[in-house]
Amino acid sequence: YTIRLAGILSQLLPEGMEGGISTSPLTYRFWHKTEDWDAVLKKATSNLLSVVDALVDIKDKTGKVIHIDIEPEPDGLLDNGTEFLNWYLQYLLPPGIEHLQKSKGVNKDVAEATIKTHIQLCYDICHFAVGFEDHTAMIKKFETHGIKTGKIQISAALKGRLNGLPAEKEKVIAAFKNFNEPVYLHQVVAGKKDGGFLRYPDMPQALADSDHANVEEWRAHYHVPLFIANYDILQSTQADIITVLDIQKANPFTAYLEVETYTWEVLPAAMRLPIDQSISRELKWVKDLLNNH
Repeated sequence: YTIRLAGILSQLLPEGMEGGISTSPLTYRFWHKTEDWDAVLKKATSNLLSVVDALVDIKDKTGKVIHIDIEPEPDGLLDNGTEFLNWYLQYLLPPGIEHLQKSKGVNKDVAEATIKTHIQLCYDICHFAVGFEDHTAMIKKFETHGIKTGKIQISAALKGRLNGLPAEKEKVIAAFKNFNEPVYLHQVVAGKKDGGFLRYPDMPQALADSDHANVEEWRAHYHVPLFIANYDILQSTQADIITVLDIQKANPFTAYLEVETYTWEVLPAAMRLPIDQSISRELKWVKDLLNNH
C-alpha cells in the first residue's frame, strides 16, 4: 500500500517539490505483548527498508524524492521523540545501512544518507505536547544526529490543571467528560508532582482514575481547533504550537507545514462552524502567527 501510494504521489508532485507520507509509529503498542516488542520493531523496520528500496527506484526513474515520515504518538510503539530517536539510531540505521549496501550496491556513507533522505520524522505538535516533551531539546537532538523532519503537523491538544481545590478539580474532570467520545482514541498523559507520568490508553480509563493523588495536569490527545486557547475551564496546548513555529521561523528544520485539525464532527456543538469557515479560520491563524509573531 505504501509503495503504491508513493508511486501515485511521484506522478502528482510538481517539479522541485519533495513528497512526504506521514504514517503511524510502526504499530499500536497494545496490539502486541511486551516481550514481543523487540521482534515487532525489527519486523516493522525490515518492512520499511523494503519501502526505501522502492523509493530509491522512484528517485532514480523520476527524479522525485519521497520520504516516509514516522509520526510518534502516545501508545504507539514509538510513543515519543526519545523512543523515535532510539529506534532510528539502534534499529533503523545499522541494519538499514547493511541492507542498502547489499540491495543497491552503495557504500556505507551513501547508504546512511539514503535512509536519512527517505525515512524522516513527522513532528506532530499535539502528540509531543501530550507527552510533555521539551520541543527545543528534542528538535536539537534530531538535528544533532542528522535526522530530518519531513513535516510539522500543526495541531493542538486539550489540557487541564488538577492541582486546585477539590471543587475546581471536579469542574475540570466534568469538562473533560464533555470530550469523551468513541470515534477516536483520546490517550491521556497525566503529569505528576514528582515529575513522573501516568498514561491512559483512552479517556474512559483516565476518567475512571480521576481521583488519583499527586496528579497536577492532564493532557489529552484530542485535536481541538488551533485558534482557541481556552475551552471554559480547560485549555489547549496552543502555546506549544507557538514555541515550535518560533523555532521553525528562527531556524527552519522542515519545508512543509500541515494543519491537522480533523475532529470537527465530534466537537461540542457550541464550537462547531461550517467546515469551510473552520478550515479557513485555522489556516489564517497559522499564517498570521508566522507573519506577525
